[in-house]
Amino acid sequence: MKTIELLPKNVTYYKANLHCHTTISDGRMTPEEVKKHYQEKGYQVIAFTDHDHYVNHSELCDEHFIAIAALETDMNQAGDMLWKVRRTWHMNWYDTCPDQSREIKEALVRPEVPYEDMDAVNAYTEKMSKLGFLGCYNHPYWSLQTCDEYTKLKGLWAMEIYNHGCEMDGLYGYHQQAYDEMLRSGQRIFCVATDDNHNSVPVDSGLYDSFGGYVMIGAESFTYAGIIEALKKGNFYSCCAPDGQGVAPELLEFTLTGNHVHVKCTPADKIFLKTRGRNCYRASARPGETITEADFELNGEDGFIRLDVSDGKGRHTFSNAYFLEEF
Repeated sequence: MKTIELLPKNVTYYKANLHCHTTISDGRMTPEEVKKHYQEKGYQVIAFTDHDHYVNHSELCDEHFIAIAALETDMNQAGDMLWKVRRTWHMNWYDTCPDQSREIKEALVRPEVPYEDMDAVNAYTEKMSKLGFLGCYNHPYWSLQTCDEYTKLKGLWAMEIYNHGCEMDGLYGYHQQAYDEMLRSGQRIFCVATDDNHNSVPVDSGLYDSFGGYVMIGAESFTYAGIIEALKKGNFYSCCAPDGQGVAPELLEFTLTGNHVHVKCTPADKIFLKTRGRNCYRASARPGETITEADFELNGEDGFIRLDVSDGKGRHTFSNAYFLEEF
């Protein structure tokens, strides 16, 4: 029976922050400072997603670092309510072909789209996708949005399952339930953990918004095209470390052979395999010990599977969801 690698093994995994703000919008660090700051923590990839500014920071790319051309756009609820209670769509756009159609892309950074008009919201997504952008739906909890709203989104590549800046801002960072709701509604999208850093508080404040949400990208080559291709295929997993210290468990193997799932990771406390319904496959270490492997037999009615591996210290590693009917 054929073994399917849900995560590829014979590639190199690169550490990435896919949501970042600099002095070009409302961040406190310059792009050059952000690059240095993150490289010192072992990152190789940053997507510079400044608000309403499309900038290709190709000058920052070298043999050790890749800057993804990107931006964040917003579409806000109409009315005279205070900003703190206004619902909003925030989306990141990652450019798969930054050398093409630059002027057209720059003209689309401030979408004149009514918040409540889902046809218009989805039409904007379609327009950006045709220009070569991968669209990501950001922080639904912080955005004060409901399942009835975000499950109407169409055509997106991914959504945030964890946003570290939102977690530091007011415990709005975790979006596992929203991700499951999207999947159960029929959306087949990936999930990412991000920082959404602005770096406006001291590093030692306990509320610092860098180094808490990241993605490990399994790419065949360390090039712009190689990183983008891995993102397109979903060859990555996401991690959150809410204390901004240390690393979440690494995924070393994640395979499917018939109905058998095998997981191998660096030392962890629990390995949970989530599904479409309430059924969850579980493996746990005994108190004071760790586990590094788990094997699960699926029941054939699980719909999709996704991993949540935790270390017992608040750090989690999330896989993308895999729909079993595709295999």
